[in-house]
Amino acid sequence: MDQATIIMIMQDAIYTILEVSLPAILVGLVIGLMISIFQAATQVNEQTLTFVPKIVGIFVAILIFGGMMVTNLTDFGYRVYEYALMAVA
Repeated sequence: MDQATIIMIMQDAIYTILEVSLPAILVGLVIGLMISIFQAATQVNEQTLTFVPKIVGIFVAILIFGGMMVTNLTDFGYRVYEYALMAVA
């Protein structure tokens, strides 16, 4: 296994991590931004107001995108095994 193959595996790993985590992160970001705008407009500074909607939104995002996340992770696992077999052969 040469250096280029290892770099390719690491790039694939980073891309897979971003692809899997991005839906939940974006949902949390959008909900947090909306709640922050609401709090600034109404001057309500309740901490649980930001926490509970984010948890619910991220949970829903994982339910919706969970199949895609698992598929991407298993595909990455197959690719890593293929790289390992190519290195041995």
